[in-house]
This record gives sequence, C-alpha cells and structure tokens, in this order.
Amino acid sequence: MLTPAEFRALHRPGAPLLLPNAWDLASARWLHAAGYEVLGTTSLGVAAVAGLPDGAGVAADATLHLARRLTSAGLTVTVDIEAGFSTDPAAVGAYAAALAALGVVGVNIEDSAPDGDLLPAATTADRIAAIASAAPGLFVNARTDAFWIESSEARGDRLAEAVGRLRRYEAAGASGVFVPGVLEAEEVRTLVAATALPLNMLVQPPGGFDLRGLARLGVARVSTGSLLVRAALGAVVATLAALEPDASAQVAEPQIAEARVAGGPVSPGELDLRADRLAAARALAPVVPGYAEVADHLARTAD
Repeated sequence: MLTPAEFRALHRPGAPLLLPNAWDLASARWLHAAGYEVLGTTSLGVAAVAGLPDGAGVAADATLHLARRLTSAGLTVTVDIEAGFSTDPAAVGAYAAALAALGVVGVNIEDSAPDGDLLPAATTADRIAAIASAAPGLFVNARTDAFWIESSEARGDRLAEAVGRLRRYEAAGASGVFVPGVLEAEEVRTLVAATALPLNMLVQPPGGFDLRGLARLGVARVSTGSLLVRAALGAVVATLAALEPDASAQVAEPQIAEARVAGGPVSPGELDLRADRLAAARALAPVVPGYAEVADHLARTAD
C-alpha cells in the first residue's frame, strides 16, 4: 500500500495518473491484478451493489465497509464519499478520519445536493476544512459539478462558477480539484491555471480528449468514474445476447495476456498511450476472463 504522501506525488500535471474506480472487492482485486497499483471507488457502483440510490447520502455504511475490505486486502484506495454523508462538517471530518485510520489515502467529496442542485460553495468548503483538520495528510479531492448538473447557464457562467468554487475549495484545504463533464480545451486550460492544485478529469467519451490530449492540457489525474461498473453490466447483457440461438456474434474468452492488453495496464509513474493498445481493447470488448482466473482472485476475498 502507498502512503498518502506517495499517492499525492503521483499527481503530475502533464503526466496524469489513470485511476480506475472499483465497486467491490472482486473488481478491485481484478484491477490490481491487471497492474493498477492505485484505485478509486465509484459511488454509483458501491450504491448499486448495496441496493441503494447514488448521490443520496445513504451509502456511508456500505462505503466504509468496502473501504475496510479493500485496505485489509492491502490495496491502495481513495474513496468517493459523495457530499460527505452528513450536513454536519464535524461528522464529515470524523467519517474521513475513520477512513484514514483504515489506511485510505484519499477521499473525493462533491458539491452536489441529493436534489441535484449545487450546494453553496461555503457549505462544501466547510466540509473540506473539517476533513483537512480531522485527517491531516489525507488527499482531499474536491469536486465541483458546475458543468455536471442540468443548468440553463451560459458556458462562460459555468466556467466562472467552477473557477470560483475551485479557489474556494483550495483555500479550505483541498489537495486536488475535480471537474467532471465534457469540456473544451480552453476551459480545461482555464481550470488548470485557476489554482495551484492538480486537476482531475473524467475519461472523455468517444470523440473527446484521449489521455494524451488531457495530458497536453495539464491534467494531473484521470478517473474512470462509473464507466467500469457500467461497462461490466453492459458486458453481462452482451455476453448473454451472444449466447442466444440466433446470435450473429460470438463471445471471445481471451487468455490472461490478452485481458492484460485490453485492460491497460499502466506502469507506475508512466502513462502508456499506445494507439495499438486502445485498438486491442476495442477489438476484445467485452473481455470475458476465464472462470479459473476470476475464482483465483475471489478465493481470497471471504470475510
């Protein structure tokens, strides 16, 4: 496991950390086996596994339980805590401290309310300050959803709102900032220049910036968010569809070497952007690991 300081050092503008987001111990072990040393969690995935709604502030226990299992397994993880799971800054700080005591290296906190609106910047700043005070050294990734929520605001107004929030969160003690959404190049450059903190972006959809493009813009971390759990669920349906009597496509069961190519892996301290790897991933999708390969990892996951 990495220390929080070692995790912090992986955030390098221009050479971003690719952070895959797991949703349970099996997915985390599988990603780690594929070569990813540092993992995040996805609140959507964690909530879905627990049968809970995402973003509603009701998955605190499920999130803490998963964090305990991941760190007990020796995995380096940063945890998505939605908006903090409480309206009381002291309780948010105490929750973050409990995660830090488990060995979690960071948390991600957002400024969206359960009703879908943005929280006041001061509210989120108070929660960030409480985390920084209660869990010194923990990497606090402060997320603004200024570009994420439905809004009639002009793009320029959203950008100004995002910049103001990032600066407010930096002053409150954030370690990094996160702006999900599909942004233009100049908007990303503006966000990078707005604070001294490393900027986190989500992987972009087809037609958007690839990792190389985000690196050129100065991004320091790229997260998969809920992409992987959604892809996994999609692969389940695609696999079943391919088994139907009238299916026109066959599901390939690649060897472990092929699965490793399709999945990454990114070497520590290095961002591998080879186009052939991306092409291989598309050609192999959905990747279906053999039963024995999965069972070998799951055999060690019992409580």
